[in-house]
Amino acid sequence: MRRVALLLAGQAFSLLGSSIVQYALWWWIVLESRTGASMLLATLFGVVPQAIVSMFGGPMADRYNRKILIMLPDLVIAAVTVFLSVSFALGWANLSVIFAVLFIRSAGGGIQMPAVQSFIPDVTPTGKLLRVNSIYGVINSANMIVAPAIAAVLINMVPLWSILLVDVTTAVIGVGFVAMIRVPAKRPADGSKVDADVADAAGEPLPDGPLPLAVLKRTFADLKSGFAYTMGNPRLKGVIVGDALTCFVAVAPMNLTLLLMTREYEGIDLHLGFVNLVTASDKLAANELGWSAGMLLGGALMSTIGAKVLRDGRSQMRMVVFGIAMVGVTVIGLGTAPSLLAYLVINVLNGMSSAICVGPMRTIMQSESDESMTGRVFGLDTTLATFGMPLGMLVFAPLADVIPISWVFIAGGLLTLPVAWYVLYLTRRGVSART
Repeated sequence: MRRVALLLAGQAFSLLGSSIVQYALWWWIVLESRTGASMLLATLFGVVPQAIVSMFGGPMADRYNRKILIMLPDLVIAAVTVFLSVSFALGWANLSVIFAVLFIRSAGGGIQMPAVQSFIPDVTPTGKLLRVNSIYGVINSANMIVAPAIAAVLINMVPLWSILLVDVTTAVIGVGFVAMIRVPAKRPADGSKVDADVADAAGEPLPDGPLPLAVLKRTFADLKSGFAYTMGNPRLKGVIVGDALTCFVAVAPMNLTLLLMTREYEGIDLHLGFVNLVTASDKLAANELGWSAGMLLGGALMSTIGAKVLRDGRSQMRMVVFGIAMVGVTVIGLGTAPSLLAYLVINVLNGMSSAICVGPMRTIMQSESDESMTGRVFGLDTTLATFGMPLGMLVFAPLADVIPISWVFIAGGLLTLPVAWYVLYLTRRGVSART
């Protein structure tokens, strides 16, 4: 558990600093450019590289030192962030420089995320995976609440170049925690040493040809084998396809809450005594905090009660199915809410529904995967889920300008329900195959 504590503490610091800087950069782009094109480019540079690199980050996590793959991207990201900080301090920073930094930060996440998810089973005691994954989800949820608040305070007090250095500081702290984790090195079964010049970390010879080409061939072979392995396991297939489809049909409409709030609740105030929502910014802040609070509550529930009740893959898959179905129901609720208060309550429930999916999903991918395939499984999941959201936005965002936006949410929620049924079907199929 000491190793788990060091890993989660390191990730908590790393995520906090990265999120603070991410919010600060996005707000700077909004305030300086005030154009939708700039926000679209920022989204593409901040999301697409991670989705693409994750395809290669998964095989890397299976073949190379996972601890190094966790620490190295943080150090590279810290270096480019220092460069960006200096450029702001000297006054020659512009959108092109920011987009380049966002690209590198996103690509680093494509390497780091599969490595982190693959490393968790390496350091987690037997039977504690769901609890650790749920705690990791709580950290992410708490980060979504704390980071924008800290960023809002800092951006009104200090210049942007100094805010960027927060990420550098937290990255160094995070790397320090991970560096203290001691995991025994794995050796080939025969105990022999492997020449690093002619073989990869898994002890297998590289294909013939120049080294870069040989590595590329090996990577694509890993991608192919990882895809075949994942699709051949009903539970892994159910979790990954379910995650991707849910991101496509449900998460994408949820990213339109900005339009929903401004169109449906403009001029509608909410007075609760302890808080009054009057301005558009008040309502948007309540929307973000409500969803994040729901994620936090759901993660806490899964790390306590869920860890005791969901002890096997079958029960965890059922919870995934239930969570996806509840995501669909609550997305419908967001589109049909009769009042602002009802909308915010449903938004909290939507966050809880999302959280009770995430913990079991990660646990299934870790426990059902062979150790040599864990990175590839998570890399495939990250790629499909990350691509699912922008692809969904390409479908649902134009619809929001043609039909009432509430219909978009209802459609997205209704389309999520068959996804839950499909995952349930794969779960039952997997049980039948084993029996």
